Formats: sequence, C-alpha cells, structure tokens
Amino acid sequence: MLAGDTTVSLIFRIVFIIAGALTALFVARDALNFTIIQTFVAVLLVTAVVGAGSLWSMRRKT
Repeated sequence: MLAGDTTVSLIFRIVFIIAGALTALFVARDALNFTIIQTFVAVLLVTAVVGAGSLWSMRRKT
C-alpha cells in the first residue's frame, strides 16, 4: 500500500465516523436505509468543508 492510499483511507474513515454519529441522531442504526443516509450526510460534510475552505481562502485574499 502506498502512503497516499493510507491517508485517503484514513480521511474517508474519519468522515464516515462523523457522518455515522450525526445520522444516528436522526435515524435508527438498524433502519434499512441507514447506510444510504450516512453516505448522503458524508457527502454533505465534504461539501461543507470544501465550501468553508473556499470561503476562507476568499476572505484571506481580500
């Protein structure tokens, strides 16, 4: 395994742990669609982080 693969895997695991915790607040873990909702929440988290980084970089340039 390359070092980059390990880093990406670690990032995905952290994102899915956070998404699982947030999803469990609203959906039961034994629900049939829990993994689908967890994946959706993970995509929203990544989008929020990228958006916040974009806004942060715009703020720093001005």
